[in-house]
Amino acid sequence: MRFEGTLKSWNDDKGFGFISPSQGGQDLFVHISEYRRGGRPVINEALTFEVALNPQGKKCAVKVQGVGVQQAAYQPDRSHRPVRVSRSGNSPGSGLKAVVGLLLVAALGWQAYAYYQKAAPAGRAGEIAFPAGQPLLDVAPSRAATASYVCDGRQHCSQMTSCAEATYFLKNCPGTKMDGDNDGVPCEDQLCR
Repeated sequence: MRFEGTLKSWNDDKGFGFISPSQGGQDLFVHISEYRRGGRPVINEALTFEVALNPQGKKCAVKVQGVGVQQAAYQPDRSHRPVRVSRSGNSPGSGLKAVVGLLLVAALGWQAYAYYQKAAPAGRAGEIAFPAGQPLLDVAPSRAATASYVCDGRQHCSQMTSCAEATYFLKNCPGTKMDGDNDGVPCEDQLCR
């Protein structure tokens, strides 16, 4: 069914405008692609048109013709290409979408990091690592040892600074050469007299 109305407004740069129906009611959107060939739309021009729903479910004018044009000869104007309006970066929600995307990436990164930390061979309390090729040893901390002593490959009395340090190395570190008589007391001649 065809209706009559007048072109109320037109944006020539964007290729669309609005038609005010003669019967009253809301103004209808019209795109340049729905105009019959032969000239540009003119504001207050008398028109005939049909009504259809656009993809968003709103009413719009289609098959638009000037009054007095034969209706059977209707051909949409294909000489003008529709202008596509890019929404990338310009829509009000695009900033929010970017923030949500970044938060999602950060959350996934945090989950991956936490998973890696659980899955990676972590040092346990009382476990001491040695250079490559040597096994890990579970060691119960001795009363004489402090947290500052670490098995770092030193083996001789001349490399120690105290009897407590030498005792720690003798009990906890492999390959030490500080107890010549195997009595459990290191560096008897130098540090532990």
